[in-house]
Amino acid sequence: MDDLQLLRYSRQILLPQIDLEGQEKLSRSRVLIVGLGGLGSPAAMYLAAAGVGELVLNDYDTVDLTNLQRQIIHGTDNLSERKVHSARKTVVRLNPATRVVPIDRRLEGPELDHTVAEMDVVLDCSDNFATRFALNRACVKTGKPLVSGAVIRFEGQLAVFEPGRNDSPCYNCLYATQEELAEGCAQTGVVAPLPGVVGSLQALEAIKLLLGIGAPSYGRLLLFDGLRLEWNSIALRKNPHCPTCGGADHGP
Repeated sequence: MDDLQLLRYSRQILLPQIDLEGQEKLSRSRVLIVGLGGLGSPAAMYLAAAGVGELVLNDYDTVDLTNLQRQIIHGTDNLSERKVHSARKTVVRLNPATRVVPIDRRLEGPELDHTVAEMDVVLDCSDNFATRFALNRACVKTGKPLVSGAVIRFEGQLAVFEPGRNDSPCYNCLYATQEELAEGCAQTGVVAPLPGVVGSLQALEAIKLLLGIGAPSYGRLLLFDGLRLEWNSIALRKNPHCPTCGGADHGP
């Protein structure tokens, strides 16, 4: 790490939980972010700013005018551009040392499993159950930790799933069905700063996982009420009959 990098990350290196060793570990880390919308925007920006060495960005959507109210990684100049390429430009401006790998197609099947297997942490910043369940299956299969976030209206939620850790549940233990919700942000709306709150916390949980520090939110679902500015925590239990993680050892 050269003098400029030491200066760039000096406020993090000062933290005894991180120090120079932790900062160097971040620089060797690889993180997959699926979804470069409201959640993925702050998550990608903070992970790059923190010095994560490689970000694999996956999204196959384009930037729309309605996105700009909350998806802060994109700007007016990026309208109609693929989100991963728009996001890459912002990340590179923010920290040229972070390597960005954009994937502008749906990851599925063996390609999804292979991509997840190469990562240290996976962030689910998507907005549909099909993607969430596919990511969860890949993480369970490869033994990779998954940081899941979701937002709607003034409400947010956050959970961390790590396969094989003390009977840790998976996303499928929390949601038994893949049936899409009738309401989404396009139907009911979402207040602009809310994805920033949850997406930033996803980045924080990812950093804790990468460095093995603190207490990530294993085995619990954190629920945020933006109108009351209150957090609630619900304990999650592994479902022994879960079709994704129940019974057999799914670790690598």
